[in-house]
Amino acid sequence: MASGAGRATVRSLDEEVEDLGKMAEDVRAGLLSVPKDLSPWPKYFYDARGSEIFEEITEQPEYYQTRTELSILEEKAPEIVRRTRCRELVELGSGSASKTRALLDAMMEAGEGPVRYVPFDVSESAVTGSAERLLGEYPELEIRGYVGDFDRSLERLLERPDPDGPGRLVIFLGGTLGNFTPERRREFLGRLKNGLGERDHLLIGVDLVKDPSVIEAAYDDSAGVTAAFNKNLLEVLNRKLGGEFDPDLFAHRATYNHEDSRLEMWLDSEITQNVPVAALDIEVSFEYGEGMRTEISTKFTCESVTGAFGESGLRMLDLYIDDQDLFGLALGTPA
Repeated sequence: MASGAGRATVRSLDEEVEDLGKMAEDVRAGLLSVPKDLSPWPKYFYDARGSEIFEEITEQPEYYQTRTELSILEEKAPEIVRRTRCRELVELGSGSASKTRALLDAMMEAGEGPVRYVPFDVSESAVTGSAERLLGEYPELEIRGYVGDFDRSLERLLERPDPDGPGRLVIFLGGTLGNFTPERRREFLGRLKNGLGERDHLLIGVDLVKDPSVIEAAYDDSAGVTAAFNKNLLEVLNRKLGGEFDPDLFAHRATYNHEDSRLEMWLDSEITQNVPVAALDIEVSFEYGEGMRTEISTKFTCESVTGAFGESGLRMLDLYIDDQDLFGLALGTPA
């Protein structure tokens, strides 16, 4: 699949981006675990509707992450570009690329040659939409967009056809790193490290440990947008795996787990029920009030970020933090 206009192209990195067999395997494991747990696979939230709802979440007053991360980028982007001397910006999980402009502006202003932007996301509509908007704003920008997921496509994305090419800055914004379990986080960062050249750098958004009430409010906004996002996962399971989940029979819950320093999202069954899932050839039983964990979001300290980088072969150069100590951007390079 390929589409393009001007200097923008969008391609799939896999012959078949969506692997329903792997999804069925993952979901079966999650639904049969105790407690039921789909949080190891956050990518299943992001169908076209899920991506749209998430953009709405970032606009809610309780959701401090997006505006705080953007404020850091707007202040520190020129310094980051000077330090990394990057001419290519690779964005993992790019979504609408709403925060990317600060870095693109700094790269353009540096005036050290052509600038290339490489958005990568599981949602084709998100990649094509952001590419079209950015091309209109930056007519000299080269955009090479890719559709795929981290599990299968990361190595191909980071392949360098020209080993002597300019330095790249690989960015992973929004605190998504916190959605991974410790084991998957270590594996993911290790794969990133293996794909980076000696002139490449990594910039990762990390949500910081803070008052749990602030964190819980961000994941349970008064408008109910995050609840809708959580319940949309059930719609994804219905459509793709033949499930018969009724979202109205589940309640959204967001709670902070102090022991693991992470926010957990759950869907709690409001009745005793059995839910058929055709593709899995099973009925999933729920007791009244039984919860199914759908997402985790680990919160970090400077020490825990440094440790996560170090155990994956990365060296942290800096942690840029806003003046309220809400959010950080970790800059690193291969050790």
